Amino acid sequence: MPKLVWFNGTISPLETATVPAADHAHLYGDGLFEGIRFYNRKIYQFDQHLDRLYHGMAFMQFEKCMPKAELRETVLEVCRQADLDDGYIRLNVTRGTGLGLDPKNIKRIPNVMIMVNTLALYTPEQYEVGLNVITCSMRVMPPDSLDARLKCIGRYAANIMAKMQANRAGAGEGLLLNQQGYVAECTGDNLFLIQKGVIRTPHPSSGILQGITRDTVIELARKEGYAVTEEQLTAFDLYSADEAFLTGTAAEVIPMVSLDGHPIGCGTPGEHTRKIMALFREHTKHGVPF
Repeated sequence: MPKLVWFNGTISPLETATVPAADHAHLYGDGLFEGIRFYNRKIYQFDQHLDRLYHGMAFMQFEKCMPKAELRETVLEVCRQADLDDGYIRLNVTRGTGLGLDPKNIKRIPNVMIMVNTLALYTPEQYEVGLNVITCSMRVMPPDSLDARLKCIGRYAANIMAKMQANRAGAGEGLLLNQQGYVAECTGDNLFLIQKGVIRTPHPSSGILQGITRDTVIELARKEGYAVTEEQLTAFDLYSADEAFLTGTAAEVIPMVSLDGHPIGCGTPGEHTRKIMALFREHTKHGVPF
């Protein structure tokens, strides 16, 4: 059984797994999630993902949460049973079960799901030739509505709509701006550009999810000797860039070669982007074994 789902202590094959109809995330999007990769039976950036999940639960005021150490060991055990060398873990925690928006009227024991599956966002060819990206009409949610650092299930409806807009245009990805018109992120990825050897990326205050892969790439690039800046960026910066690339747990590191039909640099993946991709792939050899 290579693809498994653990839900509140019960393991099932992915094809037959179920969740309660009155789960609060199913009804209202009232839940959090993490997507985590494992390579060669090692979970990549495992503890960073768990930390973000538990920070989110504290922010959302989830009650009676499973201790982090217990969830960590449970994920490892489910991966052992799934018996995949490489794959993708989807970890969901929801507030609880019950009909009605008001949490005081539901059973506030969090539902926990661990799915072990496989996922490929892009084709091998796209990693070689790069993505054509369009600017979407959707805007990222402002922080006075919901903090961008929160990986809340409900907020991703806007990302899905933006992804559909990119699909209709035949683009590989869609770029989201914030309410002030600054570059934020793509539908499921953080964005970087390179100009005269300097790597630039939107500042967290731009309304981005401060991705774990993003932070890893910044650290790897700086260790390699690159200057990396986090700042407010506009489309002008992308149009005038030499190179660009996207990062994410599911996306990994992938080149971006155009925006709205405007080539970035030569319109092909650049040498610095390829170096960052190689550094990242080497780094994925590290992780928590199971």
